[in-house]
Amino acid sequence: MLPKLGIVAGSGRLPVLVASAARATGREVFLLAIEGHADPAFVATSHLPHVWVRLGAAGQGFEALRTAGVVDVVMAGAVRRPSLKELAPDLRAAKFFARVGFAALGDDGLLSGVIKEFESEGFKVLGADEILASLLARQGAYGVHRPDEQAEADIRHGVKVAKALGAVDVGQAVVVQQGLVLGVEAIEGTEALLARVAGLKRDGLGGVLVKTVKPGQEKRIDLPAIGPDTVSQAAAAGLRGIAVETKAALVLDETVLIETADRLGLFVVGVAP
Repeated sequence: MLPKLGIVAGSGRLPVLVASAARATGREVFLLAIEGHADPAFVATSHLPHVWVRLGAAGQGFEALRTAGVVDVVMAGAVRRPSLKELAPDLRAAKFFARVGFAALGDDGLLSGVIKEFESEGFKVLGADEILASLLARQGAYGVHRPDEQAEADIRHGVKVAKALGAVDVGQAVVVQQGLVLGVEAIEGTEALLARVAGLKRDGLGGVLVKTVKPGQEKRIDLPAIGPDTVSQAAAAGLRGIAVETKAALVLDETVLIETADRLGLFVVGVAP
């Protein structure tokens, strides 16, 4: 039998998909649901043993996982990074931040530190892609639409910009239209990025959303992901398509994503930088 899996659940569809895939293999699952982030409806209807915990209550979280008999841990779903004041860390979390320096850490450093904390507590940390390997982006087009020459050029430029930003731990996504960078993702996330660039689009051929992993990124947490909602939001922003990095980004609810992209006239492609 596979070891019991603990899912540290943030927002979005990813915790749902990880739980479903794990249970399909007969694996026991325990949810550590993050207050203010995990979907209460999912937690309530999953019929899985669970505990709700504040983001800053590390001691309570570790104890809940141990009591539940969890061996492997996967972190799934988005968690907005709070200020230290908002976090209100308990003693266990405060010791962690005192050691690593909260203010000095970007996302990559913080996430790597979090993984080390879980490992120091005796848990094995898995990436969501290890549970959902079939959802990693593949090369080529999803659906009937394909990027034209201008879109291909925008994708190439977008990959360069996204990788440059990722190298300094800024974000994973960029929107490019006709060679112009309309917006880059920082702490606000992809949905807010798309809402922002809707008012910045130029006349003519629409732009492209490009999502890649950061160079040297800890891939067990915070892999870039797209789903049907991303396609709808990109269409609302006046974009023509989405490009994601192959074998590095997750494509969620693929059948619905393709149906949505085909209906709205957007292309979705996996690209190898």
